Amino acid sequence: MSEASLKDQGELIQDVIRRIDVGARRSELDHPAEDVNIGARLNQIRKDRQMTLQEASRATGVSASAFSKIERNELSPTISTLQRIAQGLGVELVALLSEQESGVVNYGRRSVSRAGEGNPHKTITCNNTLLCPDLRNKRITPILTRVTARSPEDYRSWAKSEAEIFLMVLEGTLVVHSRLYEPLTLNAGDSMYYDANSEHVWTSVGPEDAKVLWVLTVT
Repeated sequence: MSEASLKDQGELIQDVIRRIDVGARRSELDHPAEDVNIGARLNQIRKDRQMTLQEASRATGVSASAFSKIERNELSPTISTLQRIAQGLGVELVALLSEQESGVVNYGRRSVSRAGEGNPHKTITCNNTLLCPDLRNKRITPILTRVTARSPEDYRSWAKSEAEIFLMVLEGTLVVHSRLYEPLTLNAGDSMYYDANSEHVWTSVGPEDAKVLWVLTVT
């Protein structure tokens, strides 16, 4: 939603914004969001681009067999895998998790995710929530994650992409495993920034899942 900060019309603008917010909340109550069928969505995007599975595989770096399984919802892709697919198909990550198409980018955009809001995406290793999913054509993708994996062996494959990632541990203890470095332990309040072009995975330590806020951007 765009805002014009005009000094002489401040009160009027604030009133309009409040009305829009109220209308949006009523709309959400009348038409609650439904879970998106990622497989069907991916299949639709690929066919819209008139790409075969082999062509999609070459564009994304995801094997044709894995791509086919994802389309049939037989394989739950990680966020990193979805990011590779989105990059290869030329769409935003959130477009794979939403039925809405990307629109025109407006000046002064903003999006607010209240506690408990966002687009959920659960895998066998992480419970992810994409924040501010309504904002299209973002340069960064913010994600809130609870890491359920306890061992690198819990992952079918190690993540790798052209993204740059910043993360901060909000709760618990996280271990970042990399093909380049020794395992790195991060506790609540710790943060790091790294290139995701080397294979890596995350695991939690202890009885509680690590809660992580991470932001990724494709270079």
